[in-house]
Amino acid sequence: MKFSTREDIEAPIEKVFAHLSDFETHERAVLHRGAQVTRIDCLAAPGAGMCWLTRFEFRGKPREVETELTEYTPDEAMELKAESSGLVGITRIDLVALSPRKTRLAVSLDVKPQTISARLVLQGLRLAKSNLSDRFKTGIARYGRYIEGA
Repeated sequence: MKFSTREDIEAPIEKVFAHLSDFETHERAVLHRGAQVTRIDCLAAPGAGMCWLTRFEFRGKPREVETELTEYTPDEAMELKAESSGLVGITRIDLVALSPRKTRLAVSLDVKPQTISARLVLQGLRLAKSNLSDRFKTGIARYGRYIEGA
């Protein structure tokens, strides 16, 4: 199942990328939502190979997601791979400078099942795809407005 959206942000590409690559802030945001996040790599600077292990409870069951930053091209793109319970999600973030003060943010999320049970979970989500797609687009738009105000 794939979700994608584009958002034009009234901010320079460097500022947008700086917000997207502020991994410590993202880690704190996850912690504030009640999850546990642990960095499991040894990299000193941001780059491909960064990894996190996130633990949380969802629908009464403990869940675990391992996320790896697979691509990191400053001011251009990032790609993250997340794996959990037979599901693999690839998030691709691309930035394009439309002008010195305007940036286009393109985000796509592709979720693929690796097991039969994960395939059943995705089949159930397909029934709500339009609602999930709207929520995805709204979340990215909200994040764009946040970057503009920062």
